[in-house]
Amino acid sequence: MTPGRTSILLILAMLVALPFLTAGCINPFAPGELEGDPIADLLGDPSTIEGFYTRFQKSYELRDTSLYGPLIHPEFTFTFRDYERNVDVTWSRSEEMNSTYNMFSRSYDISLRWNNIIDQFEVDAPEGSEQESILVIRRFNLTVVLSPSEPALRSDGSASFLLTRPDDNANWQLVSWRDESDI
Repeated sequence: MTPGRTSILLILAMLVALPFLTAGCINPFAPGELEGDPIADLLGDPSTIEGFYTRFQKSYELRDTSLYGPLIHPEFTFTFRDYERNVDVTWSRSEEMNSTYNMFSRSYDISLRWNNIIDQFEVDAPEGSEQESILVIRRFNLTVVLSPSEPALRSDGSASFLLTRPDDNANWQLVSWRDESDI
């Protein structure tokens, strides 16, 4: 055999053997595909009650209206008590989204913690409707930091959420929120 032919045969042998030699190698920087939905695992699955609350919390902590918006039903209302005027104040989805956007964009940090569920019960759907609705009253702690040099704004209390979805497979959306926080 000539030296040139030996080199060619050696290269061909390496090309044939290379796939077999590297087949058992594992690249730790390119792990296999994960089971399930990694976004739902990290940000909550709003098709479940607890997942809805997780997604709500994450949208606040990440200050992301693109996560928050889909949680809010088109017919949404927010209500709180103005104790100085002794009246309930209510606003719509558009006012809620605008208010939330302003809070998210003007804050340095937001921390929201959902605590115990005080009460939870199903609400009857309109006759002939497959819509599912549930009322959840839950305690929370909210801290908003507008600037690192300013004291944090804190609120504790409960929120009464009326959640709805068109069927068992859909995501929950917030139709009504009555805030009963201690500001």
